[in-house]
Amino acid sequence: MDARQTSNLVDDQSAGIERLLEIMRRLRDPDTGCPWDIKQTFKTIASYTIEEAYEVADAVERSDWNDLEGELGDLLLQSVYHATIGEEAGYFTFQTIITNISNKMIARHPHVFGSESREKSVEQQIDDWENIKAEERSTKKHIGVLDGIASNLPALTRALKLQKRAARVGFDWPNTDHVLAKISEESAELIEARETLNKDNMIDEMGDLLFVIANLSRHLNIDPEEALRRTNAKFVRRFNSIEYALSQMGKKPEDSTLEEMDDLWNDAKMVEKEKQK
Repeated sequence: MDARQTSNLVDDQSAGIERLLEIMRRLRDPDTGCPWDIKQTFKTIASYTIEEAYEVADAVERSDWNDLEGELGDLLLQSVYHATIGEEAGYFTFQTIITNISNKMIARHPHVFGSESREKSVEQQIDDWENIKAEERSTKKHIGVLDGIASNLPALTRALKLQKRAARVGFDWPNTDHVLAKISEESAELIEARETLNKDNMIDEMGDLLFVIANLSRHLNIDPEEALRRTNAKFVRRFNSIEYALSQMGKKPEDSTLEEMDDLWNDAKMVEKEKQK
């Protein structure tokens, strides 16, 4: 493709993904590209990729569909970025990425693309999905039960995935009573560690407690990340209410007492409960 063709492609708003791929190639051109983009590597842009995925999740949580459209574009750009770097290094291309994921989706949905019956519950389909993934892992270098779970996932998400994988081979408590008992045990051990004033022990025991809480979430079929995001959002709403109420009195949080802010917190909590009725 000559310079005129590439220029036309960059300017063609109907060119779809090929336009974006060409834009990235131009940005990465060692002679005429952007100095910042040229310097980037898989490692330097990995954090941006994670950030963009979270911003997609945030737009979904807020039901902001206009924002979601933009954030999905930002996330797609990250895939194109990685694909372009991979193509330059001779590892893979955008097209091989598309081919591989398409093949994977077909292989993992035999009830849609194959001869298996679609008359299955969601739970059965999830089990089938995990079984297929397990077969795929058996053909790779990852042979341990817990191999292949990304180490840089958010800690609660990774805990959930580790526990699900272990549970598939029978390493699991039979019901939530055992998990709740373990939470009490870990809480007591954290208090004991606090009394010894050993920071390392406290970190370990706090980790144990969070891990068991993630396990309780799994047994209750609750995503702990989603639960904590909702609580974070709730905390922000209620604290904003405290700030607003104080401002109406000509005060700021730092000018008020804990008791006063706690009363305003309870007021905000009651308002939310009334709205939910």
